[in-house]
Amino acid sequence: MKLLLDTHIWLWYLLGNPQLSTTLQTTIPSPDTALWLSPISIWETLVLAEKGRIVLQPDPAAWLEQALLLLPAQEAPLNHAIARLSRQIPLPHQDPADRFLVATAIHYGLILATVDSNLVNTPGVQTLS
Repeated sequence: MKLLLDTHIWLWYLLGNPQLSTTLQTTIPSPDTALWLSPISIWETLVLAEKGRIVLQPDPAAWLEQALLLLPAQEAPLNHAIARLSRQIPLPHQDPADRFLVATAIHYGLILATVDSNLVNTPGVQTLS
């Protein structure tokens, strides 16, 4: 399974958040799962830390470096096709991060791991909650 982690899923897994479903707790570390992570998730994580919505020790940059080693994932590069697709997706809101994540999953043929109700039923993208 090729799984693109939504930012909150990536953070919940790494921070041991009990909100993460049993399905994702077992699917993420499975040797049968190829994990993918968008640069958008790195950006969102840094924004959350800057706003004080999450605390990453000893500091956000060091935490990110360690997180990428603890849970290795293939980088899902952004490109022109993803940028165009991000504007064509019928989402109920204009959140650019969500649009880029959904477009990335569609473009690379990945399953999007998310519990975001705005994304779960998006046409054209397969999700796992």
